[in-house]
Amino acid sequence: MSSLPEPITSLTAALSKLPGIGPRSAERIALHLVQSESSAVSHLAEAIVTARERIHLCSVCGGLTENEPCSICSDTRRDASLICVVERATDILSIEKANSFRGKYHVLGGKISPLNGVEPEDLRIGQLEARLTQEPIREVVIALPTDVEGDATSFYLAKELAIKGVKVTRIAHGLPAGAGLDFADELTLTRALEGRREMS
Repeated sequence: MSSLPEPITSLTAALSKLPGIGPRSAERIALHLVQSESSAVSHLAEAIVTARERIHLCSVCGGLTENEPCSICSDTRRDASLICVVERATDILSIEKANSFRGKYHVLGGKISPLNGVEPEDLRIGQLEARLTQEPIREVVIALPTDVEGDATSFYLAKELAIKGVKVTRIAHGLPAGAGLDFADELTLTRALEGRREMS
């Protein structure tokens, strides 16, 4: 039985649900917070609420943004003919850290997974196809994970987009199998982007 007061155990449980924070780290953070100055804790709580209220998904690419459209979509210096398709909005951040891709992005919002009830129409594939008619896109770079669902989604996209006359490439498999982009370092991502090849 825990000797900690219930509010601390509740806070610990809530913190342990965050990615990358295990039970022991959550407990240390909870204990730190309850012993901190009230103003510091209030500032942290306010920053969390403000970020959650002000950040939303870009209506064009699906990336995280405060402004509409996002800074990448509105940047005229980026190559509008090149679109990189990723699974999640946070994958954009991983690729941007590599500083080797100067095109724009499109977030699918997941991967095709019939076992989990995720079909193509559940993803932002329709929005991608709409962008092909509205923007001067010549190449779509697929940067999805190399797991079963990622491969299935990549091949589905390659087939659908090839019909529309767009060049479809996929980043080279310099990434660990079964891992997402957020676990890759900048050099690995740079080499993967440079080694992309056309899908048949």
